[in-house]
Amino acid sequence: MQSSRRMTFGRYDYAAFSSLFAYAAASVVVPVVLLQLADELGFSLEEGGFAAGGALGIAHSAPIFIMMLLTGFLAGKFGKRKIFGISTLVMGIGMMLCSLAESYGVLFLLVALASLGEGIVEALATPFVNDLHTQEAGRYVNVTHSFWSIGVLTTVVLSGVLLTIGVSWRIITFASGLVALIPTLLLLLPQSKGKEYPEVPQPLHSREVFGQVLSILMKRRFWLFFAAMFVAGGGEFCLTFWCASYIQINFSTAAWTGGVGTGIFAGGMIIGRMFGGYLISQHHLRRLILCSAIVAIAATIFFPLTTNLWLFFALLFIAGIATAPFWPSIQTYAVDRMQREDSTMMYILLSCAGIPGCGFFTWLLGFISSINNDITYSFYLIPICFSLVFGFIGIDYLLHERQK
Repeated sequence: MQSSRRMTFGRYDYAAFSSLFAYAAASVVVPVVLLQLADELGFSLEEGGFAAGGALGIAHSAPIFIMMLLTGFLAGKFGKRKIFGISTLVMGIGMMLCSLAESYGVLFLLVALASLGEGIVEALATPFVNDLHTQEAGRYVNVTHSFWSIGVLTTVVLSGVLLTIGVSWRIITFASGLVALIPTLLLLLPQSKGKEYPEVPQPLHSREVFGQVLSILMKRRFWLFFAAMFVAGGGEFCLTFWCASYIQINFSTAAWTGGVGTGIFAGGMIIGRMFGGYLISQHHLRRLILCSAIVAIAATIFFPLTTNLWLFFALLFIAGIATAPFWPSIQTYAVDRMQREDSTMMYILLSCAGIPGCGFFTWLLGFISSINNDITYSFYLIPICFSLVFGFIGIDYLLHERQK
């Protein structure tokens, strides 16, 4: 399974790494500070405000989805690099403004503003790296996506520590926005001669981009991958969004412990994605996804039954390793399966499945918890998502064998 080709990275790889780090910080800082933020803005989770907290997931995912639909047209007209750089700037400004919110409604709108930039980051990060490394793109995409998990780990641990020592959630949120200026500079500063980003030679007409979209949507196999991304995103982000609150409520612990739990999950994801990038060759991606799904189901199905915090941490770590390959590997596996279609548009459309999955299942878990005023058994939603991942990729495998 191991690939022998040596991996090399340059300025725009580092821009992609830092953009996903900043995107992760922007995405998880609100969930990590959610209990403190909710108390200050008047929708306390412990008094039944789970639905309002979950609705912030909609404020996060809906603008991302809208911008991803537009990204193909914007990148085709103006080029990936410039649009990518502008998006990280919008993301950073949005998060810095979130730190100034004085009401739930204002916070909701500002989260949506930051998410406009996040949508383009989500849509372009994978094809951006794919165009840098057309050979064995799956390896580079997995390594790049590990920086999402590194960003999650760094953000939740630092935020948990800062909250515990009394630092305001506003300062933490503002700092998460500042991080986005790093990829902005790497992407928008003048390019070095001879090391330019490999843009498409001529801008693409919107009619051509629309034709690429229509061609992909007409393929029945695409919808299997679309469905797999939808549930994979839901399972992963339910853990990322609700983990800290779950630990603080169920185990009656401090904010720092909730952050550690989310950090342990993120640490597992870092290992899983680095392993997938460095060791798993392109033609073994299907096996990686199916095996990961089995382990993820086995780990997460015991969450609601676990009453020991250290055992819960151990299961979180295993779940992180198993969950890690889903998002990048399903995308690159799908592009490999559908080689006649435009790879950039494939990546964007598949992300258009994953992000709504994140928002929908995050909201659904919160909604179910509000009905019961208990978050514990709502966590069974997560292994259900991973079971569906296994099912959809398994169906693709059976169809492929049948065609052979």
